[in-house]
Amino acid sequence: MKVIMLYRPKSEFARMAEDYIRDYERRNGQTIELISLDTVEGADSARLYGITQYPALLVIRDDGQLTAQWQGERLPLMDEVAAYARS
Repeated sequence: MKVIMLYRPKSEFARMAEDYIRDYERRNGQTIELISLDTVEGADSARLYGITQYPALLVIRDDGQLTAQWQGERLPLMDEVAAYARS
């Protein structure tokens, strides 16, 4: 299971996304992969999972299946993300 966040580094929500990841990793000991939408990988992931709002937080199984997603400036509770990431 992996958790990724798609975001735009030079947007008004960049700092919020980066702070969320830092706090999540400190609190849960799990990492979130931060991927810029300005890269090929980020754009491909957004297209693959139908992401239309940013930042977007995705929990993805090892086989590539999307388990949970959140889109937009209202990020989920860290405990909710951690519960999906552990399943």
